[in-house]
Amino acid sequence: LWKYHRGMLRFEDNLFEWHFTVRGPADTDFDGGIYHGRILLPVDYPMKPPSVILLTPNGRFQLNQKICLSISGHHPESWQPSWSIRTALLALIGFMPTHSAGALGSLEYPPSERKKLAIASRDWMCAECGLRMCDALLDRNSQNSSSANGDNTSASSNNGGAAISMAEEARSLAKQISFKVLS
Repeated sequence: LWKYHRGMLRFEDNLFEWHFTVRGPADTDFDGGIYHGRILLPVDYPMKPPSVILLTPNGRFQLNQKICLSISGHHPESWQPSWSIRTALLALIGFMPTHSAGALGSLEYPPSERKKLAIASRDWMCAECGLRMCDALLDRNSQNSSSANGDNTSASSNNGGAAISMAEEARSLAKQISFKVLS
């Protein structure tokens, strides 16, 4: 049985596997897409990094494969225990529009194919948890005004409570986190 908890689904018998859903970054080939995946937490999380697996066809990452980010289980030496699952998901969103440059587990589909996959993703359903992407997230137009500008969502920062868009934060994280390129 799956249980909804804090915006994610988790299997009730396995506290270490969570499903997530993210919106494709605005103004990219992934704009309008809704992408679903799994997060596998190690037993010693947060001291060790999670593994991130994308399940929705997207044209950027291989399906059902652990994604190689320096913030993921592929690079435990880079992990900071202060980083959260939210940080990992923002990094994933931030890296979606970047070039793969031969990174492990990455794909380089043409923009037209990625746009088709983004549209098709809205009708995709997870075979494991049964969640349909069209039901997974609020419509952008029904979100609060700070999200109406096309950002994936918004959050408050600790420095004065100023609103920071997740899209901005994702771009910032993308500058700090890298893929491992195969030589």
